[in-house]
Amino acid sequence: MICTESFCSMLERVGVNFFTGVPDSLLKAFCAYVSDHVPPERHVTAANEGGAVALAAGHYLASGRPALVYMQNSGQGNAVNPLLSLADPDVYGIPMLLLVGWRGEPGVKDEPQHLKQGQVTQALFEAMDIPCRILPDNNSDAASCLEEMIRRATTEHRPVALLVRAGTFEPYARKAPDARYSLKREAALEMVVSCLPECAALVSTTGQLSRELYECRERNGQGHERDFLTVGSMGHASQIAQGIALHQTTRPVICLDGDGALLMHLGAPAIIGSLKAPNYHHVLLNNGVHDSVGAQKTVGFDVDFVQLALACGYVDAVCVDGEEALLSAFRLQLQKKGPSFLEVRVAPGARKDLGRPKTTPDQNKRAFMDFLQST
Repeated sequence: MICTESFCSMLERVGVNFFTGVPDSLLKAFCAYVSDHVPPERHVTAANEGGAVALAAGHYLASGRPALVYMQNSGQGNAVNPLLSLADPDVYGIPMLLLVGWRGEPGVKDEPQHLKQGQVTQALFEAMDIPCRILPDNNSDAASCLEEMIRRATTEHRPVALLVRAGTFEPYARKAPDARYSLKREAALEMVVSCLPECAALVSTTGQLSRELYECRERNGQGHERDFLTVGSMGHASQIAQGIALHQTTRPVICLDGDGALLMHLGAPAIIGSLKAPNYHHVLLNNGVHDSVGAQKTVGFDVDFVQLALACGYVDAVCVDGEEALLSAFRLQLQKKGPSFLEVRVAPGARKDLGRPKTTPDQNKRAFMDFLQST
């Protein structure tokens, strides 16, 4: 395994001292070390991977030094446009180092949403003409590999990529983030579910929230057919819910969102507000961190989501941070015409024994579609 402190020293030696990206579970130790030891002017947790590429480009233009952009391989999709139309040597020729967690690596067991991405990760970099290597899992070979890739990036004026396998970095112990709010996300989710009419359709966002929703239904002895669990495509749950609400106009449609996911594609609320679907209800469970991949901070508590929603055209928007306030506000919003927005501020963290859905994505899709067509 690679020591995260040693790896950051290697990066400093090859001239890389600016870091940006979207956290990933395979890069958890690296991201945690950078968060603890790099000042905020040299480390930016980006809203999405494309934005991180742009930040890296700006850093290079100002300093003449390549930046490091970290991401999960699922973030390749968000990064393709700026990598090809901005950083490519046929355009501006911006050197940068992409550090990419390789989820769904062929032959390694992983969740279903990562399998296809893992299969095509190397081929996508090849198609984009981005040199790509697997980061060795020891300090000596990693240093040599890093020097070679940075030399290519700077002499050829191009992005280069290092793929990180599971277990590459040594664990790094980090203090758990302080909880500003006492209400747990899972408890808040339970209360939202308890208020819903039988005909309501739920679309839940990527990560632990969808896992908690699945277990909530299990505990309550309920089926899962009313819930679409968006296990991949981070940031798109709100638009999936919008598509449903536009087609089934008499059914309440609720999007259960997270702060990191909402920030990733912040244009979505503008579309939702403009369409004025009266049956659309947007619930943001905001804990201020990327909870599923290491609890790195988001800017979720720095953004006034209520004013943003109102500015985008939602007809109602409120923020709450306690059980009674949540129940009162959500029940009231269900009685009104939407689109409505409810921000619930919650504590970070999840149960250590939190399970995963036992159904496949295809089974979830089929049951959900049957529910939408039969009620």
